[in-house]
This record gives sequence, structure tokens and C-alpha cells, in this order.
Amino acid sequence: MAHTLSATQPLPTRSDLPPLDTDAVRQTRLELAACFRAAARQGLAEGICNHFSALLPGRDDLFLVNPYGLAFEEVTASSLLVCDLHGQVLDGDGQPEATAFYIHARLHLAQPRLRAAFHTHMPHATALAMLQGPPLLFAGQTALKFHGRIAVDAQYNGLALDNAEGDRLAAALGTADVLFMQNHGVMVTGPSIAEAWDDLYYLERAAEVQLKAMASGRPLQPIPDDVARRTHAQMREGDPASARAHLASVMRVLRRDGVDFDR
Repeated sequence: MAHTLSATQPLPTRSDLPPLDTDAVRQTRLELAACFRAAARQGLAEGICNHFSALLPGRDDLFLVNPYGLAFEEVTASSLLVCDLHGQVLDGDGQPEATAFYIHARLHLAQPRLRAAFHTHMPHATALAMLQGPPLLFAGQTALKFHGRIAVDAQYNGLALDNAEGDRLAAALGTADVLFMQNHGVMVTGPSIAEAWDDLYYLERAAEVQLKAMASGRPLQPIPDDVARRTHAQMREGDPASARAHLASVMRVLRRDGVDFDR
């Protein structure tokens, strides 16, 4: 299911490259690697086919991404690749998976406000993407975190193996933060790695409880829209700080359990 990538642009000379060993870059590597490992522990990965990316600090044209062939549970801070928007690997061993490049590079090019982008086929959210109609229903409190923040790409168009498909997906996301990709999976984006991780985690939890409620065969009880909007606003006020605390907790737990994401 995964595909290798061949870059077409010449590799920059070493003098053209930015410093890649700064404290800020190291912290970005650590945070992104922790998200891979935590996602694996939560059952959010699918083989070697899913991918997370994050723009380098201070750059809109270079991003970190997982290399082709590694499962999420194998990713470490040092194994992440630095890629440019042409698919050239500027630092690291290996190449990105082809769909990872075409999805993430075109998204970051179109919307540099999105510093992190996580694409998964996590089971519960992907199950909702397979249903007709709106995927996430606002019948549970956790779902309200995403009120007004979701876009749906209703046109499944095969694998993202060229710029045109990456551009189409970036356009489908628009000003939203979460893209349900019909018959495919989800893309969760954010202004920071922590906020993307926080949304990824809670989106899957919201999808899981919705599917359990639907499986009862009883009608869902929707939350009135005015209450949903007010509660969403309350949640969003504290989201950046909560997300940072959430990711810090994830990293502490991984270290406590001896998970070597930080090597």
C-alpha cells in the first residue's frame, strides 16, 4: 500500500541549508517523535502507511516527516527526515513515503499557518469517514471541541501520488483544522505539534463513543446548537495550554516506560 518517492529537484548545497542542530529543532524532533510513539500505543497507526509532519521552527519551506518503511512504534527523534517542498531530503536516512510527501508538502505550501499535520487511518474516525452524511455528530461533550472546525472531502480520488491531489486535499481543508477524507481517513492539523496531537487524540475518542452510541440502535440525542457553540468557545479558550500539558504528560509517560523516542 505504501509507495516510495523520487524527488525531481536538485539537492541544495550544504551552504544553502539552515542550521539543523539548534535547540528549537531538537525540541520539534522530540515532540513529533513522541506523538508517533503515543499514537502507536493508542492504536492509531496502520502499518507503515500513515504520516505526521511539522514545519521546522522559523521555516515555511522545510518540514520533518517520518521515513518510508518505519512503523510509528519505531520512529525516534533522530530518524525523522528534514524535507523541502520538492521532496528532497536535506537531513536523515531514507525517503518519505510518496503520499506523505504529496499530502504534507502541498498542505504546508498552501497553508503555512498549519505548523503540524497528522494523517492517519485511525479506526473510529476512519469508520465515520465511510458513512454517508456528516461524520461527527455533536451529541457528546468531547465532540464539541471540533464544532465548526471540520471539513469533509466527499470525493475519494485514489492515492495522493502527485501535486494535483495534494493541492486538492489542501483546498478541501480550507480554513478548517480537521479534514475527514471520505472512504479514506482523517487529516488533523494545528498551529503547533501539541495542538495537533491533542486534536488527534480527542477526535478519535469522540468518534469511538459516537460509534458505540450508534451501535445501541437508539437515536442520538444532539446537543442544542447554541449550547454546542458556547461550550466549544469555552473549550477553545484553554486549548493551547491544555494541549501543551497533554503532550508534556505523554512525553513523561513514554520516558517513564523506557520508550526510546528521544534518541
